[in-house]
Amino acid sequence: MNRPEAVIFDLDGTLIHSAPDMQVSLNRALAEVGRGPLDLGTVTSFIGNGVERLVARSLAATGGDPEGIEASVVSEFLRDYADQKTVLTRPFPGVMGCLQALVAAGVPMGICTNKPQDPAIEMCAALGLSEFFPVIVGAVPGAAKKPDPAPLLGCVAALGARAESSLYVGDSAVDFETARRAGVGFRLFSGGYLNAPLPDLCDQDCFDDWAAVRFSG
Repeated sequence: MNRPEAVIFDLDGTLIHSAPDMQVSLNRALAEVGRGPLDLGTVTSFIGNGVERLVARSLAATGGDPEGIEASVVSEFLRDYADQKTVLTRPFPGVMGCLQALVAAGVPMGICTNKPQDPAIEMCAALGLSEFFPVIVGAVPGAAKKPDPAPLLGCVAALGARAESSLYVGDSAVDFETARRAGVGFRLFSGGYLNAPLPDLCDQDCFDDWAAVRFSG
């Protein structure tokens, strides 16, 4: 694919290093129910399937959920994260230059993430990313999340592009599976939150340096 009709990006672990802020808010939420803290590596390994799965995995790692406290921990995490989310979070090195190059090439861009919609939009605004993304698709109650292809296909359509001529850039097996199900090309940022190798992905479809990668031309 020489010049994709659109490039869509995952957010956490792809464009931004957000795990440190998630760790802070998650550990505060866990402390509220008497659970001990989790280290950054463990929290990072739990990211990718949405807030509910992040909390469920964290509760399992700290003693399980026999009291049915998951919903309250999710609520506390979201409450704390509303203020915490950009204290430590920053774009990965080279991201801004890459996005500017895509703008110069006239390539439409969007975001498709399992992060809740409002925090995703707010984070992009706070980090200076909003100007690049006319379409930001995040998780909303009752709607499908990745790896269901619906959010990605909706993002592609909103950008006026075709799935088979678009590219999705992510950092995880969830992102890879989402692109596969949607019939969208995939590129892996291997410097993100990938927890296991992707044997079905060619080396040329992986990169670890935002300053050197090219998605068009």
